[in-house]
Amino acid sequence: MSRSPDQLLTRPVVSEKSYAGMAEGRYVFRCRTDANKIEIKRAVEEAFASQKITVVSVNTLNVRGKVRQRSRGRKRIVGHSPDWKKAIVTLAPGQRIEGLFEGV
Repeated sequence: MSRSPDQLLTRPVVSEKSYAGMAEGRYVFRCRTDANKIEIKRAVEEAFASQKITVVSVNTLNVRGKVRQRSRGRKRIVGHSPDWKKAIVTLAPGQRIEGLFEGV
């Protein structure tokens, strides 16, 4: 079952910790929950094929959605954000993904 990189990788994660990891060649992406490490590796290499990057390793973790509560008059509305998967992709030494956060 081959999926395109656009379907597999939702977006890069923008945080202070992800910016610190970029100095070491680690990039953080938000992925589909049913994606595995092999599919994520192929998707990143295909998405940035013009830059000819090599993915050394992929670490994944499932992030639980947060419970959201708010009150509206006397009623309390309870909901939650969806669960998602975080993928930490390590590139070969000396490689970078150019233009990933442009416009952010």
